[in-house]
Amino acid sequence: MFAINGNRAGGKIAALMLALALLGGCAPVQERGDAGKADLLIYPPPPDEARYAYERTIYGSADVTPRNKDAALKRALTGELETSEGLVKPYAVTVHRGRVFVSDSADRFVKAFDVPEGRYFKIGDDPLGPLTKPLGLDVDAAGNLYVADGTAKTIMVYNRDGKYLRRIGGPKIFERLSSVTVDVAGARLFVTDIGGVSSDQHKIHVFDINDGSHLFDLGKRGIGPGEFNLPRDVAIGANGQIYVVDGGNFRVQVFDRNGKFMTSFGSVGKQLGNFARPKEIATDPAGNVYVVDAAFGNFQVFTADGDLLMFIGERSERDGPGRYMLPSGIYVDEDGRVYMVDQWFKKIDVFRPAALAADAGFLVKRPATGADGNSGAASRQ
Repeated sequence: MFAINGNRAGGKIAALMLALALLGGCAPVQERGDAGKADLLIYPPPPDEARYAYERTIYGSADVTPRNKDAALKRALTGELETSEGLVKPYAVTVHRGRVFVSDSADRFVKAFDVPEGRYFKIGDDPLGPLTKPLGLDVDAAGNLYVADGTAKTIMVYNRDGKYLRRIGGPKIFERLSSVTVDVAGARLFVTDIGGVSSDQHKIHVFDINDGSHLFDLGKRGIGPGEFNLPRDVAIGANGQIYVVDGGNFRVQVFDRNGKFMTSFGSVGKQLGNFARPKEIATDPAGNVYVVDAAFGNFQVFTADGDLLMFIGERSERDGPGRYMLPSGIYVDEDGRVYMVDQWFKKIDVFRPAALAADAGFLVKRPATGADGNSGAASRQ
């Protein structure tokens, strides 16, 4: 037996109490001032009928991987902070059955956050298929991942677990890649070539997804119907319509499945329904269209015909749910959840449709518990 002085004893008792609290049930680590009010974030706010609810934010690996009992005890006794491999400069997001893929252009990887499996891993360090500047992303029905590599000027294809499969296109075809999109049938690949001030290659390249052959191109540089000025992204509607973010013309153009121009919506301005700096675009199973605007710090939701329904988010210098400084990517998964990327705050916000139960869908299937009997969902420190 030996004595411990009062200060040291008090410190150890406090540490032990903290350890017991951690072992009793690991709550999410929250650093944001508004995090505790997250359950109140409903869009649109009352008295309007709720359409979406803020659900979670992913900053890094600790948000999906289970916590370990021994590691939690060590942190409690030593004061060591929980480590999490986070995002450096996220750009785009795509999702397949609860596995969230995020391109990180600065870290040169696609980072995979698998909520159902409680797993985090990186894609792009395969010697056969290395990534240099991953930008736009999409997945097909099997979960194969398509990555637009801006530096290599090619589309890199991996299986769901990150094994390199093949590449499509190359520097002889592409000039300045921005995004890649798989059509609903999984037959065609749409690749956005953003062009530039001194370039005339402002177009969408269309490929056969099976053999990689180049089928045709959409558009040319200009301001008229079917012409583009700095196109940013493509989304495919429920009926096969092709939606293109025509960034420099501040509009979304719509084509039929064969590439024939149909209509457009949007114009430059500061009002709802206008665009100032449109980035990526997505569609949901009902055919609604979602457009990110980096200047507004939000995404706007339109009908398939371009009528504005609502918007979510606000521009802010302070991070928090639904707050953005430099939003870029957007995706809607199989269940209708909306994923929004912000480059400045290095995060992905997730919004659940009000019609979907909180415990429904792929994203809420929890991983097998860790040694402490709890699955982890911690925000970054």
